[in-house]
Amino acid sequence: MRLTLALVFVAAMGFCQSPGIYKKPFKAMGCGFEVTVVAMDAQEADVFLEAAIGNIRRIEALISSWVDNSQTGQINQSAGIEPVEVDPELFYLIKRAIAISELTDGAFDISYASMDKIWKFDGSVTQLPDSSIVKESVKLVGYKNIQMNEANHSVFLPEKGMKIGFGAIGKGYAADHTMNLLKSLGVTSGIINASGDLRAWGQQPNGAPWQIGVKNPLNKNKVFVLLPLVNQALVTSGNYEKFITINGKRYAHIIDPRTGYPSSGLTSVTIIASSAELADALATSVFVMGKDVGLDFVNQLKDVECVLVQDDGMVFYSDHINAKELN
Repeated sequence: MRLTLALVFVAAMGFCQSPGIYKKPFKAMGCGFEVTVVAMDAQEADVFLEAAIGNIRRIEALISSWVDNSQTGQINQSAGIEPVEVDPELFYLIKRAIAISELTDGAFDISYASMDKIWKFDGSVTQLPDSSIVKESVKLVGYKNIQMNEANHSVFLPEKGMKIGFGAIGKGYAADHTMNLLKSLGVTSGIINASGDLRAWGQQPNGAPWQIGVKNPLNKNKVFVLLPLVNQALVTSGNYEKFITINGKRYAHIIDPRTGYPSSGLTSVTIIASSAELADALATSVFVMGKDVGLDFVNQLKDVECVLVQDDGMVFYSDHINAKELN
């Protein structure tokens, strides 16, 4: 779950009233987006903003797993039957997703979509389900089973009922792709905010870097750390609105695709990386890994940093992060 409320823009004095900054919020992929561009005037900005929105809606139509006639929907509908030829754009997105699955040892897996929904986070679940039911729920999950044919860009899910979904990478991809489109149109600075998946480039009009304030997951009215973004992406994922507590232990809505059990221990994960696509997938992965494994994992990656908040409120930073804590 990407939480728009977990992030706020924090700019230099007078930024909010400065001319040349134009924003447009809209709904896509089932959540709130906002595109910010630096432009000469409102007319120029409107051209850029409409191009960005159109591109995000195009990507939504391509990767929407809940729409049967989308290419992703066709892949899922044809599981166990036949391969489906798709656009190179979707083919290589799936291929990169599989590479991230390898990198994270399956903590991230786009075939999670085939998992039976046995967990509910509406207060109705008060005890752990039987282990045999949980084991059954993940029998169709497995990125290694996805068959990719480079020759004709076809994708095949070999088991009937197997599905792929882009809930943990799609918004990040849309942010990256839309930034590249806007840069090709001449936009030198801006931010794509895909419901908490941010991709920033350029600088504020006064030459200062974009500053992102991350809200305290235990006090959502307060920003606890500032992170400058210089041609980088930032993704925050949190469980403080969707979780359950069983026998005194808190379980997040983010499910480990390898085991079928909810993650536990962390309340918030913020990832800074060179792309929103990567940061999006890693935010989910680190949530699943937990604090110790997740922090060690991030510290081994080049140009990736993180801020982790445990359920008890303790905050942990990766080794080389540039962050300013606020009192």
